[in-house]
Amino acid sequence: MAKIKSVYICSECGYETPKWVGKCPSCGEWNTMNEEIKDTAKAAPAVRTRTSMTYAQPYSIREISTDDEHRYDTGCHELNRVLGGGIVKGSLILLGGDPGIGKSTVLMQICQFLGDTLKILYVSGEESKRQLKLRAIRLEVDSPNLFIMTETDVEVVCEQIKNIKPDLVMIDSIQTMNLSELSSSPGSVTQVRECTNILMRTAKSLDIPMFVVGHVNKEGSIAGPKVLEHIVDTVLHFEGDKQMSCRILRAVKNRYGSTNEIGVFEMTDKGLKEVENPSVMLLSGRPSKVSGTCVTCTIEGSRPILAETQGLATQSGYGNARRMATGYDYNRLSMILAVLEKRSGYFFSNSDTYINIVGGLRVDEPAIDLSIAMALVSSLKDEPLYEKAVVFGEIGLAGEIRSVSQAQMRVNEAVRLGFDRIILPFHNLKGVQCDDAKLIGVKNIREAYEAITQ
Repeated sequence: MAKIKSVYICSECGYETPKWVGKCPSCGEWNTMNEEIKDTAKAAPAVRTRTSMTYAQPYSIREISTDDEHRYDTGCHELNRVLGGGIVKGSLILLGGDPGIGKSTVLMQICQFLGDTLKILYVSGEESKRQLKLRAIRLEVDSPNLFIMTETDVEVVCEQIKNIKPDLVMIDSIQTMNLSELSSSPGSVTQVRECTNILMRTAKSLDIPMFVVGHVNKEGSIAGPKVLEHIVDTVLHFEGDKQMSCRILRAVKNRYGSTNEIGVFEMTDKGLKEVENPSVMLLSGRPSKVSGTCVTCTIEGSRPILAETQGLATQSGYGNARRMATGYDYNRLSMILAVLEKRSGYFFSNSDTYINIVGGLRVDEPAIDLSIAMALVSSLKDEPLYEKAVVFGEIGLAGEIRSVSQAQMRVNEAVRLGFDRIILPFHNLKGVQCDDAKLIGVKNIREAYEAITQ
């Protein structure tokens, strides 16, 4: 008789423990330990003779050819950019994001383009066939090569994949899939891990690319064990505020391309529309002659993007001043405020301070430090900055402005959009050429503020 025992697995990080605890010892989350049944009986190992065993043969790196590598064009330039040029055959792609952000929408939209030449199987465990048809009508998707299947048993799904032999498979979502051999409920750590393993083996054995939609937890990361992201080849993540139209598709992991590229989309009533020039969209509606606003240039992968940074400093009504940052690192904001007080003489101790990157963009690059500082000082002194100026540079703890990478690319993007004054680090001046805008190299924060207000 098989020995059965239960273990408790954290639904956030996958940590296992033989007894229940209120707080996960690994990730520190409360009430995330779920009971799972484990079968500890081990089957007798099959006897294999040496003659029946097969071995993998080693090959020289020069003998391996990549001439037959083929990528499917998705019909969406922004998605191709994030994937590294298209969908690689046999790859397993995990697509995550908040509810309603556009995961299922973008998958349905690329079915229309790929359906002209490829056979596509769309498996949904969350919606009925009628619901999928209604969404396809709204998105104007009517490809005859698109097949819809509503099933949650992963073994049935894999069997249908082997029978139909589609060119592309989409699973929506992995949290609804279940393996009947496991006693745990769908969406649990064990189910998600084992179902992903089965789908991975199917995709690799049949050389079929597969999209897998994954839910996210309250922190915004992919729900389920961390090993889930190690199994797949590519992890894509949708970012952006659901209340705004801008959507950012970012590659968190990509075995077939760069992880620095992003794709920019706009959500419309007809689905997601790719944005070829995100700088224009992010700067639209920018106020005129208002303090606390500044334009900067950030590099996302190989693409320069102009973004508007807004700062607000107002008198605090409480003993402790409040600090808030949207789209920017909170700890970085605290450091900039300390440098502004200690090195430049701008005091924010008694002021509530707010920072916002307009358009729902999330920027972690240090090159926008100077723009953040200029917006804060402008709001503190209530003095509008020069409207056609672009500012970028990293701020050091000594109050100096340090050089940034790809300064020429940032300058070219600013000039292309009509800006005629560019404030940049002094050490970047010698490597930048520009005849259509005034370049001003600065060494500290005060020099930068004087240059942008003249």
